[in-house]
Amino acid sequence: MVITQENKNFDVNFPIIIIGAGACGLCAALSANEQGINPLILERDKVPSGSSALSTCLIPAAGTKLQRDAGVNDTPENFANDIINKARNLNDPNMVKFITNESGPTVDWLIENDVPLNLITSFFYPGHSQYRMHGSPNRTGNELMEALLKKVSEQKIDLMTSALVSNIYINSKKSIKGVEITRPNGDKERVGCNILILACNGFGGNSNMVKKYIPEMADALYFGHTGNRGDAIKWGIEIGASISDIGSYQGHGAVTHPHGTLLFWGLMTQGGFQVNINGERFSNEVRGYSEQAVDVISQENSYVWEIWDSISHEIGMDFVDYRNGADLGAHKVANDIKQISSITKIPLEKLENTFEYVNHCIDNKIKDKFGRDWSNIKTMTKPYYFAKVTGALFHTQGGLDINSLAQVLDKSGKPFPNLFAGGGAARGLSGPSRWGYLSGNGLLTAVVLGKIAGQNAAKKIIGNDC
Repeated sequence: MVITQENKNFDVNFPIIIIGAGACGLCAALSANEQGINPLILERDKVPSGSSALSTCLIPAAGTKLQRDAGVNDTPENFANDIINKARNLNDPNMVKFITNESGPTVDWLIENDVPLNLITSFFYPGHSQYRMHGSPNRTGNELMEALLKKVSEQKIDLMTSALVSNIYINSKKSIKGVEITRPNGDKERVGCNILILACNGFGGNSNMVKKYIPEMADALYFGHTGNRGDAIKWGIEIGASISDIGSYQGHGAVTHPHGTLLFWGLMTQGGFQVNINGERFSNEVRGYSEQAVDVISQENSYVWEIWDSISHEIGMDFVDYRNGADLGAHKVANDIKQISSITKIPLEKLENTFEYVNHCIDNKIKDKFGRDWSNIKTMTKPYYFAKVTGALFHTQGGLDINSLAQVLDKSGKPFPNLFAGGGAARGLSGPSRWGYLSGNGLLTAVVLGKIAGQNAAKKIIGNDC
C-alpha cells in the first residue's frame, strides 16, 4: 500500500531504488550506473527471473548495426507504422515513435553490454514488414537474464533478492520518499530513496485483477510469472496516477497441452495451421498469436491441434522451447493425413478436406474464407508434425501512463516529481485489447524504457532535481 508520511526515517538510503530485477529493472540499473549513480535493485524472488526469463528473447528494433550489416533497410518510421497499424491507431502514437526511435540504439547498447543477440532472417513474425527481430542464440529469455545479471554483478550494482516491497512512502507533495521491504521470515526493512523506478511487471498473476480487467481470459491458462501481481498499478491507483489500456494483454494461441511448452509462431507464418476436434480451421492464424489465444480457448474443450511441416520443424529446432516440447513428446509425427487422424481422433474426411482447402489457397485457386494471405507459402512437405495446444495469457499490456522520459504521469498529465516506470508496469504499445499486440512489444518496452528510466533518473540525481 501507499503510506503518506512527511518525515519518515529509513534504515538506509539510496539515490535510486528499482523495484523488479527483470530485463527492465536490470537495464535501468545498468543505464543509471553508466551515469555514475549506483542504484539498489529490489527483487521479490530468491532468483531473478520474471516474465523476461520466460520469453523467447526476441526484441524487435529498427536501424541496428546487425540490420545494416545484413543489408536490411529498416527505419524507426517503418517500425512505428507497423505497431500503430497493428493496434488500429488506438495506441499512443507519440510514445510509439519515441520507443521505435530508441529501439535500434537500445539493441546496440545491449550488445555492447555483452547480451548475445543476432538478427533473425529465417521468417517474418506477423505484422512486421522487415527482418527486425533480434534474438539470443537459443531464443530463450534465460540467456538475456544471465547476460544482464552478469553485467550487473561485474558493475557491482546492489541487488537484493527475497525482498518484497510491501509499502511505499510518499509525502503530501506526491514525492516518493522510500519503501518498506518484507523478508520471507516476516522481518521489515525500510529503505529511503531520491527516485523510485517501477520495473515490476503487470497483473497476469493476480486472478482477481484478471477477472476484473480481462474477463475473457479469467479461466485461461496463465503462462507468465506468478509474481506479476499488479503492484505497480495498485500503487498508481492509490496515488492518483493516470492508467490506460488496462484491458490489453499478450495472449498466445499455441501452448502445448498438457506438456506446457511453447510453439513459436513461425510455424504458422511458414504455412502451418490449426484445426479443432472436428478437423476444421476456425480463424486466420497469422493475424497474431495474441488474438489467437481467445479463438483457441473458444473451441470445444478449449484445445485444438496445430499442424506444420518438416521445413518448419527444422526452423523450430533453433528454439529451446520447441526442442523441449519435442523432447517431452508434445510434438507428434506422421507420414500422411490418415496417420494424423488416427492419433488425434479427428474425422479423416474432415481433415482431408481441410488439407485440400489449404492447398487450394496456397495454389491461389480460392481465397481463404478467413482472409489469410497464403502467397509465398509452399505446399507442406512430409513428414507432418502436430501437437495439441491451448490458448494462454502471457502478460498484461495496460499500465501507468508515462512520458518520453519514462516519468509516471498523474491524471492531469503532469509527471510525479520522482517516479519512473517501464516494462509491464507502464502502458504498453498495444492499444486497448489483445489484437493490438505486435510480436516482441513486451521485451521492446522493457529494455527501451528500462534504459531510458535509469538514464533520466540518474540525470535528475546529478542535477539535484529531486
